[in-house]
Amino acid sequence: MSKNIDLKKPQLLINRELSWLEFNDRVLKEGLCEQLPLGERLKFLSIVSSNLDEFFMIRVAGLRQQRAAEPRKQDPGGLTAAQQLDLISRRTHKMVAEQMMGIKDVFARLREHGFSVLSRADWTDQQAQFLRQHFTAEILPVLTPMAVEELKPAPLLPGLQLFIAFTVVSGKSTGIVVVPVPGLLQRFVNIPAEGDIYLSPVEDVIAANAQALFSNDHIISTAFFRITRDADIAMQEDEAADLLSTIARTVRERRRRAAVRLEISVDADTRLNKWLMKFLRLKSQDVYEMDGPLDASSVMKLIDLLPSDKLKAEDWPPHLPQDLTGSDDLWTTIQKRDIMLFHPYESFEPVMKLAAEAANDPNVLAIKQTLYRTSGSSPIVRSLADAARNGKEVTVLVELKARFDETRNVDWARELEDAGCHVIYGIAKFKTHAKAMLIVRREQGRIRRYVHLSTGNYNDRTAGLYSDIGLMTCDTGIADDVAAFFNLLTGRSETIGWQQLTIAPTDMRQRFLDLIEREIRVSTQDDRGLIMAKINALQDPAICRALYRASRAGVRVMLNVRGICCLRPGVKNVSDNIEVRAIIDRFLEHSRIYYFRNGGHEEVFLSSADWMRRNLDLRLEILFPIRAAAIKARLINILKTFFADNVKAWQLLPDGTYKRMSHHGKKIRAQEKFYQDAVNAASAARHIKPRFRPLSRPDKQ
Repeated sequence: MSKNIDLKKPQLLINRELSWLEFNDRVLKEGLCEQLPLGERLKFLSIVSSNLDEFFMIRVAGLRQQRAAEPRKQDPGGLTAAQQLDLISRRTHKMVAEQMMGIKDVFARLREHGFSVLSRADWTDQQAQFLRQHFTAEILPVLTPMAVEELKPAPLLPGLQLFIAFTVVSGKSTGIVVVPVPGLLQRFVNIPAEGDIYLSPVEDVIAANAQALFSNDHIISTAFFRITRDADIAMQEDEAADLLSTIARTVRERRRRAAVRLEISVDADTRLNKWLMKFLRLKSQDVYEMDGPLDASSVMKLIDLLPSDKLKAEDWPPHLPQDLTGSDDLWTTIQKRDIMLFHPYESFEPVMKLAAEAANDPNVLAIKQTLYRTSGSSPIVRSLADAARNGKEVTVLVELKARFDETRNVDWARELEDAGCHVIYGIAKFKTHAKAMLIVRREQGRIRRYVHLSTGNYNDRTAGLYSDIGLMTCDTGIADDVAAFFNLLTGRSETIGWQQLTIAPTDMRQRFLDLIEREIRVSTQDDRGLIMAKINALQDPAICRALYRASRAGVRVMLNVRGICCLRPGVKNVSDNIEVRAIIDRFLEHSRIYYFRNGGHEEVFLSSADWMRRNLDLRLEILFPIRAAAIKARLINILKTFFADNVKAWQLLPDGTYKRMSHHGKKIRAQEKFYQDAVNAASAARHIKPRFRPLSRPDKQ
């Protein structure tokens, strides 16, 4: 083996943005997969668009800013911002073309099942008449045509809103009039029919009847368009006297930021195209001509309307966590043993139940909680508010800087304050991404602390869509550390010597580097080291180089990385011993599991953090060990199952592209196996014989 390889060479790292586009391409490939139910295909085709929206608003916007400010600066892989933007444009144009073809294919196949999404050219005379009446009664009153060329100053055209542009002749003059499609309108208009279902996009209904907006003027062309604007706004927290007001202002400012992408219907008038590019200061590489629905994320709304469950994915309802089998009382069960929860195969209900019982239990004295993203009607938030109203000390860190959830979190923060909670609005310069709940309870004259830690958010909605792992424990070492962590968040405390937890941004990167280096030291030719990790993203150059060193030392490295992976596997004399897999399936893989063989003394950790610079340097994160042997064994088996998947798994190649894993012999689909395990555990629990406990006299209880 060569000893003179420079592990800092840019060629050894894959560009972050191109790696992300490979992830979104895997999502697209699920939408194009003919073996999936049509509703499931629509889901993935929709997600492609919502993913791209955020990618352009944040990542592309950031690169455009960098191109203007630091044109020569290179990323760790050696590419300038201009080079990245060019590669992104080429890759994304191809992706969008394939997505539009996929949507057309699904729509055509749905017609065979009595479900039709009709364009304007498909309407019968009777359907056109109904839609004309619907337009006049329900749509026309809320439309606002804007002569954008004549209005000074020009009106604001918000990002991510659908617009219809008309080229209109009035006398001897020709002008462009833009009509915003109000967000309050149903995206698809239902056309009454016997038996079959007929829908039409609302923009087609408006375009077909728009002459009613223009009196004697004549419409000579029509086009749909949509703008994506820069949302990558950095808050100057040190200058913010009122963080709530700063957050609200930041959200408003996004409406006026520079455009970064224009989506426009494929047959748009050349004059309109040129005017929009000039008006928005965009180049041709920023324009995406769409041969299909703009805002394709909206096709997600069609899934619930499908006429047959056979067109949708099979229902997988969550089951009682196997660690809570036969348990009636959460407090007693957690006292006896650590509890693992594997969502969404196992229900999120015990987490909500723990919060609700703590709110109403007279023995509970205090609750402390971090909130990063929550649902619109969060049961967790309601329980925290109830606890405060019941006189308990409730402290909540609500991370106001959780991107695109800022407004919701501001509302929750105010509601919690009104209920009597102590609310912390995040930590200056850092996002609090850790997921932690601490409950302080008095029991038989002593204080006991209960802890819930998780890889995912306290969000009851996404807990049914994302794969995450949680831990409930009374372990004193972990409980002491979690209490100290909350003191760190609320009291200007300095970091301390942690017993069980590792915290970012102070110690976590070094902890991971130490664990990798230890694996190198204990690895021998006869007893090779093994590192397994399941994460969402791997981008940190220091971690990548450490894994390269491990590979060169003979350590086997098995990585399951859902999204971005900047590490390049399979490079001779560098990463021969590294294998990278990715799984795209019905649930979003969101858990972070880290395994180190450690010469046979296996260690397993869970975390809210990925191997990303932002997680290790710019966020408050928690890495926590799994000490219970049964849970540790279960997590190791979960990791092995991910690497055994030959149905939904992809393998990262040295050139940065992915190939779908082929299956020979028995098919293994990890998510299906995990769900079947949950079903089997729940079925076995139903056969457990009940335990009969005599009641004490009422005055003795």
